Amino acid sequence: MEQKPAIELRNITKTFGNVVANRDVNLKVNRGEILSILGENGSGKTTLMNMISGIYFPDHGQIFIDGEEVVIRSPKDSFKYKIGMIHQHFKLVDVFSAAENIVLGLNEGKYNLKASTERIKEISAQYGFELDPEKKIYTMSVSEKQTVEIIKVLYRGADILILDEPTAVLTPQETEKLFAILRRMRDDGKCIIIITHKLHEVLSLSDRVSVLRKGEYVGTVETANTNESELTEMMVGKKISLNIERSEPENTQPRLIVNDLECIDRNGVKILDDITFTANSGEILGIAGIAGSGQRELLEAIAGLQQVQFGEIVYNDPKTGKEENLRNKTPMQIRDLGVRLSFVPEDRLGMGLVGNMDITDNMMLRSYRKGKSIFLERKGPKDLAQHIIEDLEVVTPGASTPVRRLSGGNVQKVLVGREIAAAPTVLMAAYPVRGLDINSSYLIYNLLNEQKKKGVAVIFVGEDLDVLTELCDRIMVIGSGRITGIVDGRNTTKEEIGLLMTKTKDGKQND
Repeated sequence: MEQKPAIELRNITKTFGNVVANRDVNLKVNRGEILSILGENGSGKTTLMNMISGIYFPDHGQIFIDGEEVVIRSPKDSFKYKIGMIHQHFKLVDVFSAAENIVLGLNEGKYNLKASTERIKEISAQYGFELDPEKKIYTMSVSEKQTVEIIKVLYRGADILILDEPTAVLTPQETEKLFAILRRMRDDGKCIIIITHKLHEVLSLSDRVSVLRKGEYVGTVETANTNESELTEMMVGKKISLNIERSEPENTQPRLIVNDLECIDRNGVKILDDITFTANSGEILGIAGIAGSGQRELLEAIAGLQQVQFGEIVYNDPKTGKEENLRNKTPMQIRDLGVRLSFVPEDRLGMGLVGNMDITDNMMLRSYRKGKSIFLERKGPKDLAQHIIEDLEVVTPGASTPVRRLSGGNVQKVLVGREIAAAPTVLMAAYPVRGLDINSSYLIYNLLNEQKKKGVAVIFVGEDLDVLTELCDRIMVIGSGRITGIVDGRNTTKEEIGLLMTKTKDGKQND
């Protein structure tokens, strides 16, 4: 007798107003299998998984669990059918322990934390997790927090697990540990679905790959019988090059010189300590590090958004050769000095763009002070908005569309396009391809390379070590607010960078 799929979707359709997120999607996933879901931004991957996990309800179609049709209207319903989703952004209470977070929300009457702790230890031993159930969330690494989220759904009895971008902020070593655990879970008969953009991880981990394009199901292939080029063509609908062109730096000159930089947060905790480096013109300097190691604060200190307690940030003007210390100057003061510094922040709609404003008005945020009358000049920003829409293939009804209505990838294209249009001599980009599909990601890489060729000093904060080693000329690694090493992008390895990422302040290795 043929085994029924653990989960089967038939003709699933979901719309949001006039936007069709999923159209007649059919999908089967078996027990003892890892299935990867691939697709460009806006292809409907997360929407589809959110219907399985009870966050959304389909407009049309059927969901079957082990051959029986089910109705999933809430996350509570999904848990009833032993479905658990681990989201990219963790849903944990920082001041609670791991055990408290795991049992939180369960209808078990009075909690017996001692018994729960023992059960958590059993699950950890079964699959190879390393977790102290009594440890507080706020003291944990990103990898440990992810472990808590996975054990939380296993504790509730889940045997169908959905993971959304599970390796986005992990080191190579942490990724390998996670993959080993997922393989054990698969061998134990679990059904595992992974949403990811990293093709090399898909080929390394999954048994099959299903591809969505513009909300529709394209097909499913055996991982052993495919490759990155074929999967990319399925996602995009055409062949694209997966090579990052890295030209040799030419006529490099020190453009930004940071010496002994020290920053302290509002609680008196040192977040940057003794940071010293040089960013050269005609070069891409990559910055790697575990999330929260000080990458964001470093770029904000350079941009005038983070208070500096000690040290200096020296800008070397390419035209005059004059040096300016930018320490603790505001972004407006930096601009008034004639410093052509562009910053693509990590927070796209919090610091980069205004969500309720349209694309044209967001262009004006860069130029409104140039006006010589009380009336704002809109033709230039409108032309720039249209230029960015056409050149960067921004999917939008028009330049008058509010930015908040665009997908994450299209928001990022608008932001990067605006900052490059300012003709900077220093361009800083924090995670500019986070959450972007492969086609959009390579578009951004090409834009950064074009800036490098024009003599711009590019500082690129990334999380994909494969990209960092292919794109960057030098890679600076930050751990716990200190530089733990600067390596040549051409000669280093992911493993070397991963080890530098986990070094402590005293130079020792974290376990």
